[in-house]
Amino acid sequence: QVQLVESGGGLVQPGGSLRLSCAASGFTFSIYPMSWVRQAPGKGLERVSYINSGGSVTSYADSVKGRFTVSRDNAKNTLYLQMNSLKPEDTAAYYCARGTAPYAYRGQGTQVTVSS
Repeated sequence: QVQLVESGGGLVQPGGSLRLSCAASGFTFSIYPMSWVRQAPGKGLERVSYINSGGSVTSYADSVKGRFTVSRDNAKNTLYLQMNSLKPEDTAAYYCARGTAPYAYRGQGTQVTVSS
């Protein structure tokens, strides 16, 4: 079955960096586009980034553009999200998801907390 396991979250000070990883299994990772989505307390899911199957096309929410970078290693079945210049408003649970909305397949999430 489809499994997506995120890691790399944690507590970081404003301006800091984190790199999230998502290990995929149970499906042919290399043929699917992938997304990172996040959910802050009391808010709905927000798509943070998108990457196509080959990694040549990416897109970002305006709120993270220029600070976050999505990438993937199809040989390792792994998706990444490099997050720089983190802000308190980036605090959320981050999920990797197969494909696009409605994100039927997503992992259990990893918590990112940006606070001094």
